[in-house]
Amino acid sequence: MDDGIPEPHGDWGPFGRPIFTDPAARALSRVGVLDVGSNSIRMVVFDGAARSPAYFYNEKVMAGLGAGLDRTGTLNPEGRDRALSAIKRFSTLADGMGIAPLTAVATAAVRVASDGDEFRALVERETGQTIHVIDGEEEARLSAQGVLLGWPDAAGLVCDIGGSSMELARIEGGRVWERATSPLGPLRLSTMGGGKKARNKEIKTVMAGLAERIERHERLYLVGGSWRAIARLDMVRKDYPLSVLHDYRMTPKSIRETLDWIDGQDLEVLRQQARLSSARISLVPMAGEVLRRLMSTFGIREVVTSGYGIREGLLYEQMPHRIRSRDPLIEAARYSEAMSARLPGFGHVLHHFIKPLFPRPRADKRWIEAACLLHDVNWRAHPDYRAEVCFDSATRGNLGGVDHEGRVFLGLALAHRYRNARPGSQFTPLLDMLDERLVKEAEVLGKAMRFGAMFSFANPDGMGVFRYRPKKMTLELCLPPASASLFGEVAVARFASLARALGVETSVTLTKARAAVKPD
Repeated sequence: MDDGIPEPHGDWGPFGRPIFTDPAARALSRVGVLDVGSNSIRMVVFDGAARSPAYFYNEKVMAGLGAGLDRTGTLNPEGRDRALSAIKRFSTLADGMGIAPLTAVATAAVRVASDGDEFRALVERETGQTIHVIDGEEEARLSAQGVLLGWPDAAGLVCDIGGSSMELARIEGGRVWERATSPLGPLRLSTMGGGKKARNKEIKTVMAGLAERIERHERLYLVGGSWRAIARLDMVRKDYPLSVLHDYRMTPKSIRETLDWIDGQDLEVLRQQARLSSARISLVPMAGEVLRRLMSTFGIREVVTSGYGIREGLLYEQMPHRIRSRDPLIEAARYSEAMSARLPGFGHVLHHFIKPLFPRPRADKRWIEAACLLHDVNWRAHPDYRAEVCFDSATRGNLGGVDHEGRVFLGLALAHRYRNARPGSQFTPLLDMLDERLVKEAEVLGKAMRFGAMFSFANPDGMGVFRYRPKKMTLELCLPPASASLFGEVAVARFASLARALGVETSVTLTKARAAVKPD
C-alpha cells in the first residue's frame, strides 16, 4: 500500500473492512483544530485511525479571554494578549507540521464581546489564521458530535460548559436533536453582582428555560474542563483506582457529596491532589452550583464524563457517514495492530480461532475481538515487563468505545497473554473493578491468545479448530496434519494451562478438514 500501512487479512466479519484503508479515512489522517474558548485556547492535532483518532499534538493555554466580559462587554485585555501569543505559536506549529491552516472556531467570549470581530481580524492579520465564530446552538451541536465520536450509540443530554456559556443538546440514534445555549458559564457567573442569592436565581431561571426547549433524559454526558475537574475531584474523594476521565461514571448523589466535600476543603490542597490548574479549580464552585441545578431540573440519574467535545466534534464533522458508523474500539485496535504488531492481520485469525471458547461470554464480545487485535502490539517491550506494559496501555490508553470495566478486562487478558499469572499487586485495586466471572474470563482469553500465538507463523488455515463442550467439560484441538509439528513442548504446556483455566479435559486430533465448529 502506498502509505506503508499493511492491510490485514480478508473475511472481515461483522465490522467490515478496516476503515483506515478507506481513502476517505486517509484524508483525515492528520487534522489540526484550534478552539478559541472563553477560558482556554487549545490546539489539537488528530492523527491515525480516523474513527478513533490519536492525539498527535495537544496544547492548551488558559488565556481567560472572557474574564470580566459580563461587566465590561469586552474581551479581557490580558487575555487578548495571551490568546494572540498562543495562536501565533499554534499557527507556527501548524506550518511546521504541514497542516496549516488549522480548522479554527471561537465560542462565547469572541461571539458576545463588542471587540470580538476586531480581535478575530487582528488574529487573521498577524497569523493568517481564519477563525470562525460559531453561535451557541452550533457549539452545542459540535460538542454533541464529539460525544458521538466516542459513543456512536450514545443517548442522553450533552452539556458543554465553557467559561462564558453552557450549551445543552440531546442525542439519540446517532443524531443531535434539540440544542440550546445559555449564559451559565462559571467565568461569567463569578463576576455577577448581587451575590449568591442573585446567582442562584439566575441559574434557576435560565435552567427552567432550557427545560422548556430540551427534552428530558436520565443520562447526562459532561463536556468541558470545569465538569472534568469535578469528575477528577470525585475520583480523589473516592480514591478511584483508574485516573482516565473519559467514560468515568457518577451518580447525582455522588456528585452532590463531592460538591459538599469540596466546600469544606482548601482549594489549593485539592488542586495539587487532583493535578488541576489554579485557573481551573477556581471555577469549580461556580460550576458545581450549575451542575446541582442541572441534575435536579432534568431528573438526571446517570452522569458520564466525556473526554471528547467540540474539537472532536469538528473532526466528526469531516467524516463521511460510513466512517461515523464504525465501532471506535475495534477501529482503534485494528489501527494499532496494523502499525505495531509483528504480523498485522493475525489478530483477526486469532479471534476466529478462540471464538468457540466463548459461546455465551459475560464480557462484551467487542472486548474479546479487541484483545485479539491488540495481542501483539507491545511485543517490543522488555519480556520481563511486557505483561505490565500491556495492562497499562489497555487501561490508560487512548481508546474510545470502551468503559472502565472494559479497559481493565482488556488489560488483564493481555497481561495473561504474556505471563502465566495475574499482574502484580499494584494492579489489585483495578482488578477489584471486575466481578470474579469477568476476571476468570479474561484469564481464559489471555491464555487462549497465548496458546494461539504459537501458530502465528503458520498459514492461517493451519491454525486448527477448537471443539469446546462446556457441559462435558472437554476441549478438543483439531489440527491439520501439516501443523502437527507446531504442537511442540511449549505449545503443550500452554494448552494445558488453558485447560486448567477452563477446568476441562483435553485431547488433540489430527484432521484434514477445517470446518466451522459450533460450540455446545
